[in-house]
Amino acid sequence: MRRLTTLATALVIASGGLMGTAGAAPVSAEAVCSAVWGSGPKAAPEQRAVPLRNIRTGRHACYDRMVFDITGATSVTGFHVQYVNEFRQDFTGDPIPVAGGAVLEIVVRAPSYDGNMNPTYPGVGKKPLPGVNVAGYQTFRDHKFGTSWEGQTQVGLGVRARLPFQVTRTNNQVIVDVAHSW
Repeated sequence: MRRLTTLATALVIASGGLMGTAGAAPVSAEAVCSAVWGSGPKAAPEQRAVPLRNIRTGRHACYDRMVFDITGATSVTGFHVQYVNEFRQDFTGDPIPVAGGAVLEIVVRAPSYDGNMNPTYPGVGKKPLPGVNVAGYQTFRDHKFGTSWEGQTQVGLGVRARLPFQVTRTNNQVIVDVAHSW
């Protein structure tokens, strides 16, 4: 154990220490957080009839996250996520103002209503998402529910700037992560 500690100390000293030295790049959180996700559109075509159950957000060291929970999905749900110059409600085309330096339009291919048109997620048209609060987030600034029709749900997400993002899926979620920086 003593040898391992001595070896570790020697390696830290030889590499310029944890804080860096002149001529050596300091170790920083940004180096650990570098995102190579890009800011271009991302999509997956699958359509599911199972409805959206919830939308929630979370803060992480390198990115802010928005999660779309799908009710009892047994296979992956499709999506389309892209930056837009102006967020417009599907169906009507009406502009919906979303605060921030850039706006991500998120379309999850799951309705916010069940087969009998009963709401499964209580957020219809041009309002902030119920239960979602992005105050204090490093990247997220605003959010608006666009619409839910023809089996898909549309959300506008205002972010600080046009930053890289990624979209991942599980059997019952679509997850949008937006990096804090390039």
